[in-house]
Amino acid sequence: MSEIRMTGEIRTDYDCEATGMPAERWGEAVFKVGEHEIVLEVSVEKDTIVAIMVDEDAVWKGTLSGLKQLLQKEIKGK
Repeated sequence: MSEIRMTGEIRTDYDCEATGMPAERWGEAVFKVGEHEIVLEVSVEKDTIVAIMVDEDAVWKGTLSGLKQLLQKEIKGK
């Protein structure tokens, strides 16, 4: 049997919750807003890789530490 390396959880304001979804290598959450699709993907292969996609033309992909640095710069820039 494969090793569980991460678990996923999704919650909404309608008190809907899905927890403990096991994953060995990757997981993604997909949200559809009108005609747009927002995807958050997390991969735990060798390093933790995060990808954020809005539709097909806006994508950011990098390491978890790279995402933290990006967000910290955004917070400090305000």
